[in-house]
Amino acid sequence: MDVTPDLQSLNTLFDARHSCRAFRPEPVPRAVIEDILRTAQKVPSWCNAQPWKVTVCSGAEADRVRAALLKAAEGGGHSPDLPFPDGYSAEYQQRRRDCGWALYEAVGVQKGDRAGSARQMMENYRLFGAPHCAILSSPAELGSYGAMDCGGFVAAFTLAARAAGVASIPQAAVASFAPLLHELLEIPDDRIILCAISFGYGDEDHPANSFRTSRAALEDFADWRG
Repeated sequence: MDVTPDLQSLNTLFDARHSCRAFRPEPVPRAVIEDILRTAQKVPSWCNAQPWKVTVCSGAEADRVRAALLKAAEGGGHSPDLPFPDGYSAEYQQRRRDCGWALYEAVGVQKGDRAGSARQMMENYRLFGAPHCAILSSPAELGSYGAMDCGGFVAAFTLAARAAGVASIPQAAVASFAPLLHELLEIPDDRIILCAISFGYGDEDHPANSFRTSRAALEDFADWRG
């Protein structure tokens, strides 16, 4: 069966998107960011609640967030609003490992090099050098359904950004310092900080951007009934 032109275009966009881990310093024009946000907010949500709010940080404000995160990460004390996974097992653990080792291989970190892997981990809190970051939050009262809706927003944001020639990376690691972000950005305590999305123009010559992750085969995730 032939793929329709619209679906083929969407597939092309998905194939072009990747999690960018090194950015160029030049900022994205405000009008382009607004277009990305307007596009991303068109995703469906439970009862059309549209629970997402994004705190967009640029320029000196992004640098202030970056500096605060780096300082906090050096001291430890992770405290996310939304509990992190209890663990990864079976194929989920394997995919996680494959992604991690592909990154380390790309940037020259050898197995057993704990100092090297720690340096690469700290790039999360440097926002990978991105000139912009968006902190995504959802009302605490909406619980897991609000978080699920915001997952759709994250996906739409990354695709809209790619369509606009902008690279991005969703980051759960940043949300591990939720109390800091609540205070620093005056995000109310009745909102759950879910993640950050760092974005800008990608440095495609950087080795951290030289690898791509794979996707499971259809038969590995689709369970057909009837």
